Amino acid sequence: MRALRAPHCFDGVRFLPGGATVVVDGGRIQGIEPYGADLPESCHVTSYDGTLLPGLVDVHTHLVTDSGLNALDRVAAYSPAEIEAVIVEGLRRQLASGVTTVRDLGDRDYAVVEHRDRQRHGSVVEPRIVAFGPPLTSPGGHCHYLGGEVDGPDQIRAAVRDRVERGADGVKVMASGGVHTPGTDVTSRQFTDADLRLLVDEAHAAGLPVTAHAHALTAVRQAVVAGVEGIEHCSCVSERGFGDADDVLLAALADSGVAVCPTLGLDHGAMGDPPPSIRAMLERLGTTLERMQVERAAFVARLHAAGVRLVSGVDSGIQPPKAHGTLPFAVVELADAGIPASVALASATSDAAQACGLEGVTGRLAAGLEADLLAVDGDLSEDLGALHRPLAVVRGGTPAAVGRGVCRPPSPGP
Repeated sequence: MRALRAPHCFDGVRFLPGGATVVVDGGRIQGIEPYGADLPESCHVTSYDGTLLPGLVDVHTHLVTDSGLNALDRVAAYSPAEIEAVIVEGLRRQLASGVTTVRDLGDRDYAVVEHRDRQRHGSVVEPRIVAFGPPLTSPGGHCHYLGGEVDGPDQIRAAVRDRVERGADGVKVMASGGVHTPGTDVTSRQFTDADLRLLVDEAHAAGLPVTAHAHALTAVRQAVVAGVEGIEHCSCVSERGFGDADDVLLAALADSGVAVCPTLGLDHGAMGDPPPSIRAMLERLGTTLERMQVERAAFVARLHAAGVRLVSGVDSGIQPPKAHGTLPFAVVELADAGIPASVALASATSDAAQACGLEGVTGRLAAGLEADLLAVDGDLSEDLGALHRPLAVVRGGTPAAVGRGVCRPPSPGP
């Protein structure tokens, strides 16, 4: 038995006044005690001058990308050994930043699914993986090179069946085009209403949730009607710009209970000039990167005010400003948009765990849950920036070595 103690504590839902002592037995949390609680002499106690909270959950990551320039473009050329090395390094960076669970939404050839399976039978300390397999997309659609192209009902049924047979934890569908795939359009849908509804129904019949990549306003509306569990980005972009959603759509998003991941989070210290794909999109929409970021933050505030469930994921690994391990930036950006600190933190802990189907496993400090813990240097109720200063990470009761902040990629990658 061991315990971690700190004068400040966030339990995944709320801040606990006076701090807390988290008692761990084996790989699970045995109990949450007051900060100054007396414990048996046999219990090893480690004290931290900061905040204790659950390990973070990044609900939108691409483990097959290496966080370098043009990371998505290079995935198709990787050998199996190269992909495995990229996955291992991405998981290392995530853990070093305090992330103990990741949901992978951009696999290639089921490499992440297979790594997840080996992880479950191994002893390496890594973030837990929730793996959705290669995303389904239209022929030549967004991220088609990951191997998930489908055309028509028969291929949709076969693709969902393949994910079921391989043990995927869910299905991701590219409901709209994407910024980083030439020839696709972020303002347009990629599937008919009938095909998207079929895809969702087939996944649900097999017991799998569906999350939809949806930048386009029309794709967001379509995804809500189709009955998806999650929407990634949810930019609601049209030719008029970002966040072009009326109150009727916001109410539908809130009433549906769909988990919206706005994929906020940018490490501005790692930013260079926007890549050509982003510049082309900005020019087409007549905006700038700075204006787009302001519009997206304002729209996220509208989503929150309307009662939409928000969860945090960075789209991590796809470029240097969105490297693996940058989830704290997403939480801080939510707070900067006017969202309360406790809600912003829940978006990366308890609410994120629920979106991953892990509400009874992780995401909170509660007896019986796995001991996925994070200690940071500072009082998070006053300064969410303390998330960038991890002191200790515990994954399933096992301490993990960490650095003191986000590990930026040393180079653009191979």
